[in-house]
Amino acid sequence: MSLSIRDQVSAEEWAVREDLAACYRLVALYGWDDLIYTHISARIPGRHDQFLINPYGMMFEEITASSLVKIDLHGNKLSPTVYPVNAAGFIIHGAIHEARPDVACVLHLHSDYGIAVGALAEGLLPMSQTAVIVHSSLAYHDFEGIAVREGEKTRLVDNLGDKTCMILRNHGTLTAGASIAHAFEMMHFLERACKSQILAMSSGQKPGLVSAEAYANTIAAIPKMTGDFTERLGPWPALRRKLDRLDPSYKE
Repeated sequence: MSLSIRDQVSAEEWAVREDLAACYRLVALYGWDDLIYTHISARIPGRHDQFLINPYGMMFEEITASSLVKIDLHGNKLSPTVYPVNAAGFIIHGAIHEARPDVACVLHLHSDYGIAVGALAEGLLPMSQTAVIVHSSLAYHDFEGIAVREGEKTRLVDNLGDKTCMILRNHGTLTAGASIAHAFEMMHFLERACKSQILAMSSGQKPGLVSAEAYANTIAAIPKMTGDFTERLGPWPALRRKLDRLDPSYKE
């Protein structure tokens, strides 16, 4: 009898697999997915050169802990699977994981509102609380076509710098988190900020920006929303419980 994936990996890796599968399911639940396209990747605990990514061909709502594919920084599969790995996935994700040892998870979307804001010359405006939360750690990367060329990796990493959030011009949104929980929460803020801006602009009126004082006060409060707070007391445990009530099969 062959061993299950769970029996072949460490407890630490399995915990990451469950969190990453949960993240995929939540992205689908929130309507942020794009058929089988875009990716969420997570670093293998204790490894700088291995991470987990989705099997290319499965819908996000189908992803399970066992189905996630382990690859290296060059996109080579390190675990058995009948599914391929999308080249654009490891170009973007591999570049960030290699350059940013502080990043445990990279979450990339092609959402309607994220693409819309990325197509605006002014980008994301500091016009809402959620926009300010991401604004101080927001980077931009110009569209170069579908990300399959090695040369783009250097420019992508340089543009991201030490930031947590990125708007890929004419393409979508991205967050680079210290954990899966952190990456998801920051994407929640980034996506809400983009949606709020597009809705405000659709009124035909010029959106009002927050004051300098309110901006500074919000930035000062951000450290209270990261680190252990996100892991233990933030929304992630509640989101996992929500998934458990709806469909716990992501843990399989």
